[in-house]
Amino acid sequence: MTASNVDHQNLSAQAYGGVVAEDVMNKIWDVSSVPLPLSDMIGRGSHTNRRVEWTKDKLGDPATDNAVIDGADIDQNDAVLTTRVSNFTQTSVKSVQISHLAQAAASFGNAGKMSYQIAQRQKELRRDVEAQMLSSQASVAGDGTANAGISAGLGAWIETNFFSVGTGSPAAGGFNTTTGVVDAPTAGDAAGALTEKVIRDAVQACYEAGAGDKGMYLMSTPQVIRNLSEYLFTTNARIATMTNDNASGTSPMTAYGAANVFVTDFGVLTLVPNRIQPLDAANTATVYIIDPQYIKLSFMRGYRVEPLAKTGLSEKRLMSVDYSLTVTAEEALAQIKDIDTTAAVVAG
Repeated sequence: MTASNVDHQNLSAQAYGGVVAEDVMNKIWDVSSVPLPLSDMIGRGSHTNRRVEWTKDKLGDPATDNAVIDGADIDQNDAVLTTRVSNFTQTSVKSVQISHLAQAAASFGNAGKMSYQIAQRQKELRRDVEAQMLSSQASVAGDGTANAGISAGLGAWIETNFFSVGTGSPAAGGFNTTTGVVDAPTAGDAAGALTEKVIRDAVQACYEAGAGDKGMYLMSTPQVIRNLSEYLFTTNARIATMTNDNASGTSPMTAYGAANVFVTDFGVLTLVPNRIQPLDAANTATVYIIDPQYIKLSFMRGYRVEPLAKTGLSEKRLMSVDYSLTVTAEEALAQIKDIDTTAAVVAG
């Protein structure tokens, strides 16, 4: 019996091991309630159409020869047309159906109650949105019949600062001005080890594009963050040193054996593990270099709960959200693809 169909069961008839209360602690310990690192650090927006559109602009390169003769007529035009880009709205849903008996019965931790099931499924919905934003999924317009609208993930958006440690011919995706969709990247033939050099190259590229005024974040899967932290303590890295906070040994001691901040030539890089971040199709990992000011989670309609029509002795609820990932300056972000999570980080 799964959480989604608990409503279809006669809970009062369940044998030992069911959810009807026996002499068991009346609390459910939720081990999957976790933060949403990307969602929590980026801004929010709103939109009113299925296609979410915005314009991009950037300053021209600094000129050392910008000088005119005193009194000269000015006949130049420095106006620059902005670039129009877009993403599509994605609708994600969860639903629950609870029978009248299940709602009335005494169950462990209120597992059979509508309020509990709604709260849990809403958490799942938010985790789905987090995972989608961190994917390399291409955008899909949706046709209202066979194809659902898909919001392109961050891995599809980042085109300018695309790095790969894999072999073959990996290639960036990015916004396609001809088709009006965001294309997915092309994976390498085989994965490779993450290197310190490629991280430094990626951070520098982001800085040169305008990122890092308030710091940047390196986000990846927990294993990649662990591999990088372990590398920073190696002799080759010459960066971090394991220390303790009680050299005298007169009180309980804390040993520091992890690095979560990497001070680079181009600003402070905070390491952020994200247990929700999905692996790519070939079970390889991605590192994202993020400046949160250039990313927003935009809602057409936010998270909501709505009743569905009754068709019997049960109550139904639908939870849904209509959202899209807005990347206002992909040039200020970076990604490193095709990372072998089993390989140790090397200098490069």
